[in-house]
Amino acid sequence: MGQFSKWLLHEDQKEFFDYLFALVLNAVFLALIALLLWPLGRATMAWRLTKAYWVFWSAVIAVSCLLALAQRIFKMDLYSRSDAYIITGLAVSAFLQIGWSAYAAPVVHSSITGASIWVMIVLYIIGGISAYVAAVIVGAFYMGGLYRLVNSALAFLSFAVFSVWPAAGSAVYGWFFNIFERLQLFW
Repeated sequence: MGQFSKWLLHEDQKEFFDYLFALVLNAVFLALIALLLWPLGRATMAWRLTKAYWVFWSAVIAVSCLLALAQRIFKMDLYSRSDAYIITGLAVSAFLQIGWSAYAAPVVHSSITGASIWVMIVLYIIGGISAYVAAVIVGAFYMGGLYRLVNSALAFLSFAVFSVWPAAGSAVYGWFFNIFERLQLFW
């Protein structure tokens, strides 16, 4: 195990480590919330988040590939057009991060019906942590201190905004959620 950890933590493996860390964190989070929500009678929330994380991972991978292609076509990199490179990365990663919060907040909101106050608090804490896990996933694909700082702040801020005002998230991202609901692939 010592050789594997040395290899994994080597500077050349940083990207792989970030992907692996995000994947393991996501799996552990889903397992823990399933174990926590099942006795509370809210296992459907864990199942909905599990399915949504699969779609989120797929969207992040696809959008990251498309952004890399667009940046290559328009010759944006850190050395020639650094401002455009950083701004497009920030805009796309923020759009993805806010999109997760726009989904997670209504999931939590629909799960609190008929719940006691302490169960509501637990559900909103789980929703906030799910937004942080999404920030870690986005941070694995959009590396850099600026991206991680902005997306971590956006995770909590956008989850709080969409928790108070869930219609705003549906107004902006509802088209995307409706695609999967109409296809009935995951819901």
